[in-house]
Amino acid sequence: MNRMIEPVQLLLVFGIVCSAGFALLKRDLLKSVIFMAVMSLLLAAEFYWLQAPDVAIAEAAMGAGLITAVYVIAIQKTSRWEDGKE
Repeated sequence: MNRMIEPVQLLLVFGIVCSAGFALLKRDLLKSVIFMAVMSLLLAAEFYWLQAPDVAIAEAAMGAGLITAVYVIAIQKTSRWEDGKE
């Protein structure tokens, strides 16, 4: 069973790689977390496209929802080194 990669799948993979790269390159932590959430949503869409809806739902709930909320709360609770001139 040799399937060709469809254009939608290529766009999803390209978006996943780009958002992961932007998450690594951004100096602002909140922007990095947002790009990680986008990556997680695109990854959930890719899982759904690959006919794994249970994995897609888990990725969307945990990756884009819960983990993003935990990171945002952690960023708010800590002092950011960009703010202080230490």
